[in-house]
Amino acid sequence: MKNVGSSPVGATAAEAAARRAARSPEYRAERDRLREFEDIARLVIRFRAKHNLTQQELARLVGTSHSAISRIESGQHKTSVETLRRIAKALGVRLVVGFESGPPEQPERELVAL
Repeated sequence: MKNVGSSPVGATAAEAAARRAARSPEYRAERDRLREFEDIARLVIRFRAKHNLTQQELARLVGTSHSAISRIESGQHKTSVETLRRIAKALGVRLVVGFESGPPEQPERELVAL
């Protein structure tokens, strides 16, 4: 019986990525570089979905192109604070940015809402 969630070749995408990361320092470095963009992408997608908006509708509200929203949501591209501020405004939420210091286990955060 086949595992639920596995690909046609028998491994999930997460399993395949873990194997590749174990073998390739370049892959790990690129994955780490993109992690922050993926986190932002997840937030944009979550809030857009919460507001029942398509990428096209959000782009219109933000005053940008559908492809710009698609690139942000892909988690593969960086975006500017100004673009994130406009997205937040279009979604009726506040963009919060800040700095973090101290050890990762007990970070001290200084945040400001834009």
